[in-house]
Amino acid sequence: MANDKRTGEKLIASHPLASSDYLITEVVEAGLVLTGTEVKSLRDQSPSLRDSFVEVSRKASGFEAWLLNTHISPYSHGTAWNHEPLRKRKLLLHRHQLDKLYGEIIQKGMSVIPLRLYFKKGRVKVELGLGKGKKKFDKRETLKRKTAEREISLAIKRAL
Repeated sequence: MANDKRTGEKLIASHPLASSDYLITEVVEAGLVLTGTEVKSLRDQSPSLRDSFVEVSRKASGFEAWLLNTHISPYSHGTAWNHEPLRKRKLLLHRHQLDKLYGEIIQKGMSVIPLRLYFKKGRVKVELGLGKGKKKFDKRETLKRKTAEREISLAIKRAL
């Protein structure tokens, strides 16, 4: 787990396939509503963001966002009141952020996926990526570009 002394961030987990499966256009930081055993479990072991996604829904006074399919293992020393591993978790966002996310999802058909989960000054934060799913040919093109860049950098190192 990486620590960043400058920003006070400690990485908990990251989405392993986010950059290869999605074309991320915008990144937003959000807070999470968690129970005590979930926070303790996050400090002990890494959660899974692989199949996670965000659902933005309309309610009477505006919108609300929920993080779904994020697996946080039950706390090992928990009691009968331990949390459910795959429960819905509410995201804490400003109203203008929720409005923008909802508009992008509805109008442009974009997806909101969690990219990273981390502690920031003792609080659990999630970095959300607003993006569009890549097609198979887009993935191949990205892989070719990375391979070409790697070969160029190796050729430059050998020449020096």
